[in-house]
Amino acid sequence: MADIKTDLLVIGAGSGGLSVAAGASQMGADVTLLEGHKMGGDCLNFGCVPSKALLAAGHAAHAMSAGAAMGITPVAAEVDYSAAKDHVMGVINQIAPVDSQERFESFGVRVIREYGRFIAPRTVQAGEHTITARRIVISTGSSPLVPPIKGLSDVPFYTNETLFDLREKPEHLIIIGGGPIGLEMAQAHVRLGCKVTVIEGARALGKDDPELATIALDNLRAEGIEILEDAPAEAITGTAGAITVQTPKGAVEGTHLLVAVGRKANIDSLDLDKAGIAYTPKGVTVDASMRTTDKKVFAIGDVAGGLQFTHVAGYHAGLIIRQALFGLPAKEVTAHIPWATYTDPEMAQVGLTEEQARQIHGDALEVARFEYSHNDRAIAIRQTRGLIKVMVVKGRPVGASIVGHQAGELIATWSLAIANKIKMSGVSAMVAPYPTIAELNKRAAGAYFSPKLFDNLRVKKVVRLVQRFLP
Repeated sequence: MADIKTDLLVIGAGSGGLSVAAGASQMGADVTLLEGHKMGGDCLNFGCVPSKALLAAGHAAHAMSAGAAMGITPVAAEVDYSAAKDHVMGVINQIAPVDSQERFESFGVRVIREYGRFIAPRTVQAGEHTITARRIVISTGSSPLVPPIKGLSDVPFYTNETLFDLREKPEHLIIIGGGPIGLEMAQAHVRLGCKVTVIEGARALGKDDPELATIALDNLRAEGIEILEDAPAEAITGTAGAITVQTPKGAVEGTHLLVAVGRKANIDSLDLDKAGIAYTPKGVTVDASMRTTDKKVFAIGDVAGGLQFTHVAGYHAGLIIRQALFGLPAKEVTAHIPWATYTDPEMAQVGLTEEQARQIHGDALEVARFEYSHNDRAIAIRQTRGLIKVMVVKGRPVGASIVGHQAGELIATWSLAIANKIKMSGVSAMVAPYPTIAELNKRAAGAYFSPKLFDNLRVKKVVRLVQRFLP
């Protein structure tokens, strides 16, 4: 049994925990990092990285049949599903050294490959180690939520933690959950030659702007994905290769089942009660500074019960470095936090949706819109299906919603604008290279000013007057 005293104890080596550990150790703090499973956490091993890699394989297969409009004869892709999964694992393995134990030990971090649990305030047991820390960061992330559907426990099913180990191509993949994870995997698999049915209890892409979600969903359906909305799964029966899901809209029969209905915070094994740390089913209770009810213990990322994105965990890490290392104040602000869904077309959001902005700002809200079909680069590459909407109050963007090619890249401009309180005039003043998809942001800002300039009688009178006297 080893007793360890440390400046900073980080529980969990996902994206947030690794960012804290790397930054703190390289700035001189004594840092101990606990991880009982895989370094890199969910994002590297089961989430963002493998899902985008599989989507890339699906995109490559789809491209072989999508060039008719450009004079390219469509051909049927010959898909080796197992080899596609090899590609996924290759991507993970290429990135893994960045998150490895060896790399973090080279920074001076004490890495212990054990799960941690509290045995007292600011004291944690990890295997044979008892660790007492001046500050503790809980960054244990989240895991797939498995809903209490009748019969689910009696049939074989996959989650994002097990799907990427599957090597035989599903003949008919049933996906329960019409959110980003479910629909990304639906499109990847239909493009790789599977039949796919998505079952959603409410509205698919329900957290996104309905107008924009419809554009994305129409494209997914056009590719052959069956999407059942307002159809909660009521019961599941069957065996491997023959699974039936009962819904109010009838039975769905398939060969494989993926459950993608959401995430739950990883708090069950932490023994938070022994540390006097409050929590709810959503996660550890934190204030705006990410402090728990023990002010020397922080919780960040998914386990804190807020927005569940890798980049949010990284953002939280910066807040912790500021407070735990330098004693400076820092509070979470979420207005500039973007998110993206990597279907084709992509969807992205930052700040308020139109509906949210109308509820808050009422008649003060103005909405600038610009269609992809008016962007020359989108026309050139035949990616004209899409729309950008910017919610503006008193000349400043308070939200942006995008559906279309590279939406996840475009949204970064609006995150920058909201974070730095840049006005629409500032966005319209930028110069984007021609022809690029990036011009859409400038044109959207221009669309905000167009009616104020071109439909304004006062402006027209001033211009006519100036023209009379301008030499």
